[in-house]
Amino acid sequence: MAWTPYQIFLALMMVITGSINTLATKWADDADSVGRDGVNRPFNHPFLQAVGMFFGEFTCLIAFKISYFYYKRKNYNEDEMPASIAGSRDYSPWIFLPPALCDMTATSMMYIGLSLTYASSFQMLRGALIIFTGLLSVAFLNRKLKMYEWLGILFVMMGLSVVGVSDMLSNTGEGKGVNSLITGDLLIIMAQIITATQMVVEEKFVSSRNVSPLEAVGWEGLFGFSTLLILLIPMYFINVGNTIFTNPGGRLEDAIDGIYQIKNSWQVALGFLGTVVSIAFFNFAGISVTKEISATTRTVLDSVRTLVIWTFSLAVQWQAFSFIQLGGFLVLLCGMFLYNDVIIRPGITSIFRSRANVIVEDRQPVVEPHDQKYDEEAEN
Repeated sequence: MAWTPYQIFLALMMVITGSINTLATKWADDADSVGRDGVNRPFNHPFLQAVGMFFGEFTCLIAFKISYFYYKRKNYNEDEMPASIAGSRDYSPWIFLPPALCDMTATSMMYIGLSLTYASSFQMLRGALIIFTGLLSVAFLNRKLKMYEWLGILFVMMGLSVVGVSDMLSNTGEGKGVNSLITGDLLIIMAQIITATQMVVEEKFVSSRNVSPLEAVGWEGLFGFSTLLILLIPMYFINVGNTIFTNPGGRLEDAIDGIYQIKNSWQVALGFLGTVVSIAFFNFAGISVTKEISATTRTVLDSVRTLVIWTFSLAVQWQAFSFIQLGGFLVLLCGMFLYNDVIIRPGITSIFRSRANVIVEDRQPVVEPHDQKYDEEAEN
């Protein structure tokens, strides 16, 4: 079935805004700006960036409320509302607090990892989510994985290993050290364990409530934004040195310094704003793609997003081209397609089915047309 113009628009929005989200965050990380102490240095504020991301998610709740009251004023019934708004209202918003805390922790870790490694590796390594989601769903949701899902997990593990080797052998591009790359990669993979926990919690306690997806993202954004905003205060007084962070005084997070750097550099401000705005549109597009088309299509589009980020990173020389990383990406892609039962298994099944039909047709006995004249001559 051909896609409608609206579905094509949603698919493009998801790929573009999802790519912008990662690239904008990386852009801000690599941009230099004068801080509150008058020193010019890179923008290294992952927790402040996470606050911005959660604020972007929180705007989904605002958009939901505005849309909901708009349709209510027009006397729409629940069944007549758009898929991104329709849903149950019989739930407590506090059910979103546990997944929001998981998301807050995982996002902060990933942003730290992103500042230490390449943007393309960041996006590829997020594929580890498949491994941990599958294993945790077996352990806590009593789910039985099919053979192709286990095979997909194996391919993902192989692909991630190749990507990790590629990063260890890399010594060009942004000029990052091996220790920095390995630390960043490990943080991103560890964050996927927490993200997988978030998804299991959502499936067990949230999905059954049939909450509007846009509303669910908004509530998680609100809880994540408010919690992390409060945590910025004690983070200011925690001294961790300048091994990873480059804040004045070696603080875990110096939001004041981050605000100064955003104010003093249009590059940093643009990257930070891009993170906030793109995450809101990306979540909306992702939810809408799942509702309007399918979850498998969302998986394919997410893979396209990885390719866009990698191509852009090569174009602006954030990293050098590596055949090893290309091989890892292709193996990782196969694993994602196998696990989500997209393209590979359905394609192979279709080919074998077509060949089986051809063989059956070839083996059908040839029945000669009935000759009535011959029958009459035989009777005579």
